[in-house]
Amino acid sequence: MTEPRSRRVRVPAPITALGRAVGMPVSQIRAYWIQEARSLKSGSSALLIGLGATLVAGIVLGSAEEQLEAVPGLLALIPAAIGMRGSIFGALGSRLATGILTGEFTPELVRRTYLGRQIEASTILSFSSATQAGVLAWAISVALGLPVVSLVELVAVSLVGGLLSSLVLFFVTVGMARRSNRRGWSMDDVGAPIITATGDLVTLPALLLATLVLRSHTLAVTLGVVGLVAGAGAVIAGWRHHEEMIARIVRESVVVLTIAVTIDVLAGVIVESRAEQQFGAAALLILLPPFIANCGSLGGMLSSRLASQLHVGLLSPRALPSRAAMLDFSLTALLALLAFAGVGIAGWGAAWVVPAVEPLTLSATLGVTLLAGLLATPILALTAYTAATASFRFGFDPDNHGIPIVTATMDLAGVLCLVAAITMLQVG
Repeated sequence: MTEPRSRRVRVPAPITALGRAVGMPVSQIRAYWIQEARSLKSGSSALLIGLGATLVAGIVLGSAEEQLEAVPGLLALIPAAIGMRGSIFGALGSRLATGILTGEFTPELVRRTYLGRQIEASTILSFSSATQAGVLAWAISVALGLPVVSLVELVAVSLVGGLLSSLVLFFVTVGMARRSNRRGWSMDDVGAPIITATGDLVTLPALLLATLVLRSHTLAVTLGVVGLVAGAGAVIAGWRHHEEMIARIVRESVVVLTIAVTIDVLAGVIVESRAEQQFGAAALLILLPPFIANCGSLGGMLSSRLASQLHVGLLSPRALPSRAAMLDFSLTALLALLAFAGVGIAGWGAAWVVPAVEPLTLSATLGVTLLAGLLATPILALTAYTAATASFRFGFDPDNHGIPIVTATMDLAGVLCLVAAITMLQVG
């Protein structure tokens, strides 16, 4: 029987080939996409909103060359600061999505409620990660012989920028969770893209604003010392917290966030050290935030979906992905195709409106983002699946581990894929 015309969904050739390779017929992929039409619609809408937000971050980055040069080490800090906001609040969104699914979530913002305890844990992690990002960005830059401001100055910038952006993200994440709970939306599908995009949108300007504290040496030193003490104190207080839920979140998150921030700093160091060679054209620098954000958003969406399915028993934590997991991969691949094409088109358009930026051709810009996306998508799918299932098998909460791991991995892998695509196509 022929499918109704309105229900036909064309499956792109690469996804068809992948389906055949794993023994999954096109008809099954198409049927799953029709079944998940609402997730596709909400996910693509969230990615579109995220693209607009991160494009603004890209324009800011492409226009901030003088400020980046004035504060050595800031470019190495940026991916870590942005990554930490995405990791902490993406994980918060994932936990709230699970809480909505299991009935634990209530909209009242009271300390002893599920929502209140989740926010307290995320506040502790925000303080500790802001300090950690500054310390690691300084240490790795010094170890590699890159120019960098003093430790307390970089910690001060990281602390002020991190807390300003965290304040905005608290309102966004909690507001989304309340609305998702009230309207029956899937927080798994809309959470990661919007949280990641908001983190990119507010963290970069917040960091640039935070560099103003460096105009007063006394203020910078004071804030840096306060940051070092507050960061260490927050970890100790969270680790020994009397509320088991808060203590568990902090204990499970501290290790994975330490790994994540280290990976993010390495991504920043790569960008800083290769800025002249691969990102000499400002039009390519504009692509960096939206491309990396889309990698993290897609991986976060997949990780959050897998975590929810593991919690309710719809997915088994097998070493090799089951058919159900492969269908989710196909959904992610379709969204990735749309997302990276959108990054290329929007990035090309944005380059025309930024003063003193020479745009590349549309075909060159689109070629870079699609090739880089083709390289990045299998990595993000494998990382999301491995992080979610491995943490679940070892008795950890995949909501605490999945998004931080996949976000940090894709911050580094996204930079490498973008650099590889630029090199292969000899653009810029």
